[in-house]
Amino acid sequence: MPSDKVRASHILIKHQGSRRKASWKDPEGRIITATTREAAVSQLKALRDDIVSGNAKFEDVAACHSDCSSAKRGGDLGSFGKGQMQKPFEEATYALKVGEISDIVDTDSGVHIIMRTG
Repeated sequence: MPSDKVRASHILIKHQGSRRKASWKDPEGRIITATTREAAVSQLKALRDDIVSGNAKFEDVAACHSDCSSAKRGGDLGSFGKGQMQKPFEEATYALKVGEISDIVDTDSGVHIIMRTG
């Protein structure tokens, strides 16, 4: 992998402020439209706590809870370079060391936690 690229997995929770209010889990967007940003953050914090404490594996949580289609790959987004992701997501990913998990990251898509994998 070129040194200017990173690889990451993430868990996305969409909410009523997300730019696209539908996902593989919620094709009509009923749950997403009813979810506040605060509720999404609260859910994501609880999931992050489970992962960090060792009670759950990142990829299992992503597969079950993430609103991104990457859920079927355990949240894996593959590798990407600068300018390919929304700015807050990119900045958070590049700031992590391999194996680290971010705090809550806000983008137009929703709220995320990111694990840098490469």
